[in-house]
Amino acid sequence: MLKKCGFFCFVLFCRLESSQMCDSVSKKDFEGFRNLFHRFLQVKGPSVEWAKINRPPEDSIQPFDKIKAKGLPDNIADSLNKLVVVKLNGGLGTSMGCKGPKSLISVRNENTFLDLTVQQIEHLNKTYNADVPLVLMNSFNTDEDTKKILQKYTHHGVKIHTFNQSRYPRINKESLLPVAKDMAMTGENADVWYPPGHGDIYASFYNSGLLEQLIAEGKEYIFVSNIDNLGATVDLYILNHLVSQPNGKRCEFIMEVTDKTRADVKGGTLIQYDGKLRLLEIAQVPKAHVDEFKSVTKFKIFNTNNLWISLSAIKRLQEQNAMDMEIIVNPKTINGGLNVIQLETAVGAAIKCFDNALGINVPRSRFLPVKTTSDLLLVMSNLYSLEAGSLTMSERREFPTTPHVKLGSSFTKVQEYLTRFESIPDMLELDHLTVSGDVTFGKQVSLKGTVIIIANHGDRIDIPAGSMLENKIVSGNLRILDH
Repeated sequence: MLKKCGFFCFVLFCRLESSQMCDSVSKKDFEGFRNLFHRFLQVKGPSVEWAKINRPPEDSIQPFDKIKAKGLPDNIADSLNKLVVVKLNGGLGTSMGCKGPKSLISVRNENTFLDLTVQQIEHLNKTYNADVPLVLMNSFNTDEDTKKILQKYTHHGVKIHTFNQSRYPRINKESLLPVAKDMAMTGENADVWYPPGHGDIYASFYNSGLLEQLIAEGKEYIFVSNIDNLGATVDLYILNHLVSQPNGKRCEFIMEVTDKTRADVKGGTLIQYDGKLRLLEIAQVPKAHVDEFKSVTKFKIFNTNNLWISLSAIKRLQEQNAMDMEIIVNPKTINGGLNVIQLETAVGAAIKCFDNALGINVPRSRFLPVKTTSDLLLVMSNLYSLEAGSLTMSERREFPTTPHVKLGSSFTKVQEYLTRFESIPDMLELDHLTVSGDVTFGKQVSLKGTVIIIANHGDRIDIPAGSMLENKIVSGNLRILDH
């Protein structure tokens, strides 16, 4: 196997050296990939032994209310000035039928994910006379388009920095050799490179020089989250908990977790393993134990990927080459049927490397990801109010939970989804909505309780303007039945 690694690295390095695009960034990417690939070949068997998994000690996952009970300091600006907000901005909007970075999709009142993020931080900085910068971790897929759009924020009172995550080669599943013929990104090489997951943040952030720069400016912690999680705003109570710790017991890593529901059974969870707090992902679970992993009773919380991490600790671990994250092997099919694998890591998997790591069980409202148009419908509706870039559940909603919404394939792409709603329905009293087939909604429709609308193939259902559907099933022949 090690001979295979040596041959692979020789092949890749020859291509790198002969390429006109060979630069210091490419060489750092190569070194990072060589280390990851070498580790991949050395892994034998599952990365966890199920019998060694234990529930985390009670004090290792604190309830948010306990953190909040400590209150806030008199000078909030002092705490904020130690903070940097980092958004993971490497993803494209292709799953929602959009071109370019996902962060540039409009989600509310013509505001994009990026607009809302900038508004949130600008509001913090103005309110507390603070200087919280925004850092975007882009990928080669999103960097150019993101940098073009950043010009519009010049006068928004937020310093914005960017850095790029690495670019690694996809590997032929059979030969374990790189598919790329050279370092080019176009033509037949368009599909052979990939950004290696958000676990790459540590090395890329360090290699960019930005981490060192921010430490020199007096910054101590980063708050990292996915840019499409609209619940991931700066929480002053968690920040205060971090910066108020005594020096000898400084918490270097906080993972926000929240209670698992049946919709979250595949989400990563925190466990105790070899005396350390550790993230367990479903990909690491032996097949015989997958159902146990999905159990809401045994593993009660899941990772929101809202993380608070010490900058100086990242620097130390990078320089000691001590950042250890499990490898995720992600199979893909490219170029008309070629089976490849890409090696990735997850940012939360590094929790075991940091001192005094902690989980905080936060309200569900801090986990509001927009992955599909079903999610988009929720955040565009009157279930939420928007203020200073932040979405909060409407006080007129009697239940704290969000409705379960499932839109069919006719709604998958954002542009088509938008044409099917003359206006977003009133959903304040909705519990469950399923829509399938060719369905459109008129203006000022109200949905309450459980509503199921199914247009059969070849049929079309137009919900008339002003309709109020409460506990109804609407079928393909336009019959409206009580549910």
